[in-house]
Amino acid sequence: MTGRLSGKRVLITQADDYMGPATSALFATEGAEVLLDRSDLTQPRACETLIETSGRIDVLIANLASVNFSGIPATDLNDDDWHTTFDMMVHPLHRLCRALMPQMIERKAGKVVVYGSAVALKGLKTVTAYSAARAAQVGYVQSLGVEVAPHNIQVNLIAQNYVENPVYYPDTLKSNEKFQASLKRQVPLGRLATAEEDAQFALFLASEESNFFVGQAIPFSGGWIQR
Repeated sequence: MTGRLSGKRVLITQADDYMGPATSALFATEGAEVLLDRSDLTQPRACETLIETSGRIDVLIANLASVNFSGIPATDLNDDDWHTTFDMMVHPLHRLCRALMPQMIERKAGKVVVYGSAVALKGLKTVTAYSAARAAQVGYVQSLGVEVAPHNIQVNLIAQNYVENPVYYPDTLKSNEKFQASLKRQVPLGRLATAEEDAQFALFLASEESNFFVGQAIPFSGGWIQR
């Protein structure tokens, strides 16, 4: 099969969650050999073992999401909840990349695409833990991106928000008139993005078409945030 990812081996973490299904489906149609990981990457050496047992990885899709701690003021946020967001979204990102970079550096080629969040770029009330962890992802991508760019490795992040997902946007919510009115106020496009649209952006960043993108955190939010 020919396609924009023909011959590429792509590893997708949390493959059943959030952007995992749409990404795996699209990438397969573009000729990639897609490796779907569903393991708990918070466990000791889980990330290192995953990389070691996966063989050659041309593209890593770091789809790392956390439980939702929104609505909790910083004064009420306990240490366990604070640490959980970093344990699920930040520490695995580093461990995956640390284990993966040597093989990509040796080949002088590779892509890392992180599904991040636009809340890292815009202050919101009562999401301090989530926002801080997502911002840490951005800082990590920016730093690692410039570090490995001389080896022809591109590391970038999609800073997304208002993307269709049954967890965040169940049908009962989408059909709610108050939500629809809020969506039109908050998002200049006045709608949610489809998961397929988001996956198309990831496809671009995973393909050879994005070779001049280095360490970027690019908003994908229908105009909710602009940089």
